This record gives sequence, C-alpha cells and structure tokens, in this order.
Amino acid sequence: MQLTTTQMVLSIVIALTLGGGLAYALWKQRKEAKELLDKHEKQKAAAPSAQPLQLQAYERLMLLVDRIALPNIISRTSQAGLSARDMQALLTQQIRQEFEYNVTQQIYVSQESWEAVRNLKDQNILIINQIASFLPADATGQDLSRSILEMLMQSPKASLHNVVADVLSYEAKKLMV
Repeated sequence: MQLTTTQMVLSIVIALTLGGGLAYALWKQRKEAKELLDKHEKQKAAAPSAQPLQLQAYERLMLLVDRIALPNIISRTSQAGLSARDMQALLTQQIRQEFEYNVTQQIYVSQESWEAVRNLKDQNILIINQIASFLPADATGQDLSRSILEMLMQSPKASLHNVVADVLSYEAKKLMV
C-alpha cells in the first residue's frame, strides 16, 4: 500500500496538529500548576505564624497560674470581717473567674499544659474547700486564710503552682528554639 502525496501531507498535518495540541495542553497544564504553586506560596508567606499567639497564650497562662496560686489569691482577696464560709466562696469564685477568663488560651497550648493549668485550678479549689470543712462554724475568713497558708508552709509540695509554672515555661521555651 502506497500513500499518495496528498495522503502523506494529510497524515503529516494530522500528526503535527495532534502533536501540537498535545504539546499545548501539557504546556498549559504546567503553567496552571506553576501559578497554583506560586499562589499557594504567596498565601503561606502572607499567613501569620501561630507562634506569636502561642507564646502569648503561654504568657497569659503563666500569669493565670501566678494569680491563682493560693498565697497570691489570699493576699489579693483578703477582706476583714468575712466569715470562713464567705472567704471560701470568695476565693473559689475568684479562682473560677480567673480560669474562665483565660479558657480560650487552651487552643494555642499543648494538651498537657492545659491539663496542668486545669488541675491546678481544681486542686486549689479542693484545698480551700477541704480546709474550710475542718474549721468551726464560727471561724473567720482570716482563720481560713491562715489555715491554708500554714498547710502550704508545712507541705510545700501540696501546691502544684511551681510544677505547672515549670511545665508552661518548658513548653514556651520549646517554641522559641
């Protein structure tokens, strides 16, 4: 079977058209992929890093831990003339308010850090409630405060304050490396 010149030219034109079309499709696909990659890189470069927000969250939680440390919260909320029950309610309310005010910080910190802060809050409220339950009905707020501080002096490891502060500090320092 012999091809005529017309058939040969027609075959070459079809082959060139198909080859050119394929080459154009590949070139266009590559160009679109490059544009998409460039756009993604620009968005990534423009997107702010979460690290400053995380560091700020650790800073706020360190402040929270310091504010709900029993000696600190007692010195801030101590009021003359309160009964032990009123002082108990005031202390636990202050701890809960401080905690609730900072609850959104948990999205920026590790699960372990958040659990440590939550455990500190729960432990401090437990200590206040337990000591208050051993006091006589006519005890004053000063009696409750004194009893809490004496217990902490006798058993410094009873408070998680320093442990939680160390955990938060360690986690924040890992972010800065």
